[in-house]
Amino acid sequence: MNGLCVTVSLLAFLLAALSQAHSDQVPLGSHGPPIKLQSIPLLGFGTWNLRVSAQNTSDAVSAALQTGYRHIDCAKVYGNQKEVGNGIANGLKKAGLERNEVWITSKLWNDHHDPDRVEEGLDETLSELNLQYLDLYLMHWPVAAEGGMIEESYVETWKAMTKLLDTGKTRYIGVSNFDPRQLKNLIKATSHKPSVHQMEMHPYLQQNEWLQWHEENGIHVTAYSPLANLNPTYKEKEASSKKSPPALLENPELTKIAKKQDCTVPQVALKWGISRKTSVIPKSSQVSHIQENHGALECRLESDDYKSLAKVGKKYLHRFNNPSKSYGVPLFEGLDGV
Repeated sequence: MNGLCVTVSLLAFLLAALSQAHSDQVPLGSHGPPIKLQSIPLLGFGTWNLRVSAQNTSDAVSAALQTGYRHIDCAKVYGNQKEVGNGIANGLKKAGLERNEVWITSKLWNDHHDPDRVEEGLDETLSELNLQYLDLYLMHWPVAAEGGMIEESYVETWKAMTKLLDTGKTRYIGVSNFDPRQLKNLIKATSHKPSVHQMEMHPYLQQNEWLQWHEENGIHVTAYSPLANLNPTYKEKEASSKKSPPALLENPELTKIAKKQDCTVPQVALKWGISRKTSVIPKSSQVSHIQENHGALECRLESDDYKSLAKVGKKYLHRFNNPSKSYGVPLFEGLDGV
């Protein structure tokens, strides 16, 4: 019976994945003023580590919008929101777009978890991005870092974030980097579910059960670092680690799939994420890579490819981003790769 259940579950996943082959948006409920874009695009453009230079950052964001991306992911702590905002303005102009045709996400940093400072954090982000509103505002981590102290803190912060929905300054609110205990506590304490949960997710960290829980509870997932250890921060941390899996671009299983489907390895990884109905937010400062990643929407994967990628997740299981030690707070309890 257990074997049959696993087979049925895998078949259901494969069918769902294949049905998403030509869909690049997921609808969410409506908040705030009526605007054109009511769905979160499944392919987005990330801005973490986009710091080559101020001009390069702005040019990269502008190029992304001109290429066809309609989802830009930002954060206060990235330290580049002014440059990202300039890129958004330039990209909208050159692509002939209105603000309401692009989804923009940012995040509340740990130093603004005090309920009295939550709206201030959002106002600072809007000022830096030169925007009137966000489509989505996330609590970046379930920890507060104020007055030299770092501690788990999120319920009162979340209550303050729910009030932002009435201001028109953000259309949706969500969280990032929560574990099951924290997220369930949040929902129980406030009865207001996040619209989106952003977390590390890629072929080396698939988190199938955790993803399924979100689907069952109506919470959309955005996958950060969808290209795994191509992120320069991870490269530095993992350089001396013997347990680190091969760079995603060099992964033999993904390389084989890419060759068979006439795609590139990044396109295979991104299409895999999109097919799981998660938003993926790759980042690049090079126009050629920005365009290549966007081509994931046209990459086609078959059932055998999904089976091979499932095996990759078991063989190379690895979580790259876990600041539990530096924060002094246990994070990602009960999740894969911890």
